[in-house]
Amino acid sequence: WRLIRHDPYANAFNDGPIGGSWHVGDVHMLARRLDPWIWERMYELDSLALPVLFAADLEHATGSSEHLDWSVHSGFADIVTLWRREQHHESSRYRFLRVDSMIRRPSDTLGRLGRGALVATTGMTWQGFRPSDDACTFGYNIPAQLVALRALRHGADWCERLWHDPALAAEARSLAGEIAEAVQRFGTLPDGSWAYEVDGRGAMLLADDANMPSLLSLPLLADVAVDDPAYQLTRQRILSSANPWWYSGSAAEGIGSPHTAPGHVWPIALAVQGLTTTDRDERLRLALLLADTTDGSGRMHEGFDADDPSDFTRGWFSWADMMFCELVDSLA
Repeated sequence: WRLIRHDPYANAFNDGPIGGSWHVGDVHMLARRLDPWIWERMYELDSLALPVLFAADLEHATGSSEHLDWSVHSGFADIVTLWRREQHHESSRYRFLRVDSMIRRPSDTLGRLGRGALVATTGMTWQGFRPSDDACTFGYNIPAQLVALRALRHGADWCERLWHDPALAAEARSLAGEIAEAVQRFGTLPDGSWAYEVDGRGAMLLADDANMPSLLSLPLLADVAVDDPAYQLTRQRILSSANPWWYSGSAAEGIGSPHTAPGHVWPIALAVQGLTTTDRDERLRLALLLADTTDGSGRMHEGFDADDPSDFTRGWFSWADMMFCELVDSLA
């Protein structure tokens, strides 16, 4: 929470003011005079929403609110302020420009001189990058919006129950209402399912990425039930060839990501697929599939070729390891 208050736009920090940076030439780093705390400043909604959800889960698991102190209160206020500001991104001062990536790896930078693709003012709050650290095609990532709603509701509850801050509670609930209405208006297809990203000007990306928050993971991270008709319609589409990042091969089929090479299925997405089904046999099938596609390493990878699991990225990936553990635990 100290780091969130230091710079809520940053997605990664150093372990102390040591001056490390993913790329010292990033325009935002130069503008901030090489802030020694910041490793990278790719702004993502999940970087702020998930700490709120973790704090709420901790309270639920322990029955204690001792950790919800002044630092969380102050950090949550900063989050609400930033999300309000980014409802009007065109007037925001945030930029991210990694000059050497403009041709080599465009997903590592934002167009329009660091502003990102043009968006309309809708009531949703803008973000530059996905949970994968890839640049958003369009600035309103729908799964992130829905996870932000849950974070805002938790924070408003703390304001009323613990912090005696009715003004911040009202602001958080008002913002949540505006985002929810905008998702329904701009992020929902005629059949009731959700798009992955939109710009509020009519453009939509109909896909789902393996990284969380994803559309597939909404019952795990947002106030969305597994049997919600909108979720089920979305799920049917993204677990099929209608999703451009869905890959099927002789060893596996599942959701991948443009963050890795085409044809690579992500174990994270397979675990999420299992954790969001009500069919126990399907859940068991996916757990066994994950166990059988480690190329003998006994560890989950970032992604593996759907035809050849020996072709994988990252020899170990703790996030995927823990998603597999959670899937297995759900079967025990």
